[in-house]
Amino acid sequence: MSRFHTPFEIHVHGQVLVRPDVKLAEIHEALKPFSRYVGARSFPDIAQSAYEDEPGIEFFPQESKLQMCWTVAGGDDFRQVLDEVCMNLNELAAVGAALEVTFYDTDYEEEESSEQDESRDDFVMLFVGPTPAAIMQVQRDLLVQDLVHMMERHFDGSELVGVVAEVDKLFAQRFDALVSSLEIGKPPRGPGGGGFGSGHGGGRKPRHLH
Repeated sequence: MSRFHTPFEIHVHGQVLVRPDVKLAEIHEALKPFSRYVGARSFPDIAQSAYEDEPGIEFFPQESKLQMCWTVAGGDDFRQVLDEVCMNLNELAAVGAALEVTFYDTDYEEEESSEQDESRDDFVMLFVGPTPAAIMQVQRDLLVQDLVHMMERHFDGSELVGVVAEVDKLFAQRFDALVSSLEIGKPPRGPGGGGFGSGHGGGRKPRHLH
């Protein structure tokens, strides 16, 4: 897809474990929104990152693993592409997985910016999985990891059992609400194939998310 101006470098980073029966052709089909966006016709064409020091998009069939450390130039319309890819990967995933996506503002120059200027950098966490429960499990694990990491600066790990239990209660309530909404035929609230992220601007994030 030709573009006269691509305001972002978009870095996609993460690992998705797929079902053992998934073949490369199915991976390429799931990533077709990426292919259409960059104008690629084959998996090798799309797999290469904009940066040579990044492995790009790799599929390891013996490990049933799709791994991404891939940068592409694009705009805000790439968010829709990400949603489509996540929905496709839901059909192939064996377990829940998280993908980190950074939009790096190529127009922002720190050296030339004033206090009024603000970069449009953005960071988004996306989640995929075979079921809503699998996706919620990944979200829960990431939240617990972040909470424990932050609170262990002030408390012993053994003191945080109650905090983890409260997090589990919140996710149990969310899952129950999701099940109830499905049972009465309403669109499910909460996590699905897409994701949500923090606000943009402020301090710049590194391009590589390792």
